[in-house]
Amino acid sequence: MDQQENKQKDIDIQEQNTEEVAAAQGTDEGLTVSTEELLRQLDEARAKADEYRDQLLRTQAELENQRKRAERDLENAHKYALEKIANELLGVRDSLELGIEAAQGEADAEKIREGTELTLKMLIQVMDRFDIVAIDPVGEKFDPELHQAMSMQPSDEYPQNTVISVMQKGYTLNGRLIRPAMVVVSQGKE
Repeated sequence: MDQQENKQKDIDIQEQNTEEVAAAQGTDEGLTVSTEELLRQLDEARAKADEYRDQLLRTQAELENQRKRAERDLENAHKYALEKIANELLGVRDSLELGIEAAQGEADAEKIREGTELTLKMLIQVMDRFDIVAIDPVGEKFDPELHQAMSMQPSDEYPQNTVISVMQKGYTLNGRLIRPAMVVVSQGKE
């Protein structure tokens, strides 16, 4: 019985406090809130809080799943980035193997040269598809960003710091240098 009496006292005190607050505000009309109403509002607030917590947990789980998926996609992109170019290069390799096979029984150098030129053309087409551009700078001004000077020679034909000849072509991939051109540079006239 003591608990019921205490509960009733708490309810009476809350109602009295509510009436005092309403009186302090100058009116008591419509501001009397019963304990049951307050409990109902508290239950609604708890339900909303639970709903928001559930939404938060779901959102966090979704973000974690997206992060894991992005990591997996990035890993696969790194792992299989060369797959397209590798497939394209297989045709070039097949052509070279067929050329070597044909050259073993062939005495006609012209046919061998023709087959080699066709294979080179295939390789150039593959490189073009993947934006691999050759750097062949004969007659251009020496650029240390794209060229590697192997030697310097005097030249009456070319001005100073101009590429006279290319020992090995350089290449860029999507505008980024992947190998500099090895060049001989003019010292100018002696």
